[in-house]
Amino acid sequence: MAESMPVRCPACLREHLYAAPSYPCACGAPVSPSLDERAPATAVTHRVWDEQWVTVRCAACGRGDQWPHPELGCPCGTVLRIPVTRPAPDTRPTDPRTKDAQPPPGATKVPGALRTPRSSARPRRAFQPVTIRTARDAVTAAALYLRWLGYQDIRRADQRPPSGVGLAARGVLAQVDPTVSPASLRDIECLWLTAMTESSDCVYFSLAGYEDEARARAENLGVPLFVLDLTGTPQPVNSPADDLDATGV
Repeated sequence: MAESMPVRCPACLREHLYAAPSYPCACGAPVSPSLDERAPATAVTHRVWDEQWVTVRCAACGRGDQWPHPELGCPCGTVLRIPVTRPAPDTRPTDPRTKDAQPPPGATKVPGALRTPRSSARPRRAFQPVTIRTARDAVTAAALYLRWLGYQDIRRADQRPPSGVGLAARGVLAQVDPTVSPASLRDIECLWLTAMTESSDCVYFSLAGYEDEARARAENLGVPLFVLDLTGTPQPVNSPADDLDATGV
């Protein structure tokens, strides 16, 4: 069970009992942020991208991943950032059998990883969505989904898109549109052109869907389109998105 602790709102002094959320590690084990009971909760007055993520280390495999920083909404209207402790480094001994291991014949060696065909990989766990209530929730849902697909080190994109929020990871550029207007042809083409200049793939997430011309253009360009439903589960709406959802990266 995830740990919980009392949290006092600094604005109205109301006390809450907060339980840390659990997220699925790539190994399948649930992980939760370690809460710091010695530090007070702080009010969120403005958003800084780096402060919205926290590294959580899996006790089962030692893997450290970034997940949304725990927050709590007080009835008085204040959003509270819950204090967490830094994860301890993974000090488990390395298996000597894996030292200086060479890739199998036919495999492609990439920096920091050994890429293998999807057919030989362990089946992915079911995607664990987060309910979308705010624009930030939509961005979080898209980031979690990209991580579930296999992308790592997800961050805010260096170049801001014409609308919505840009996310980036190694090999992919994503745009999240949390507005109530369908994504336009221009939105799709701008994302595709930006991704081309960075030699990366691209993915589009929208809450309100897509105009017909945008969907047709995305199909021709091979841009995966997803609609975010309010449960936080991205739904593929074209064939490139179907393929990406089925296989991951």
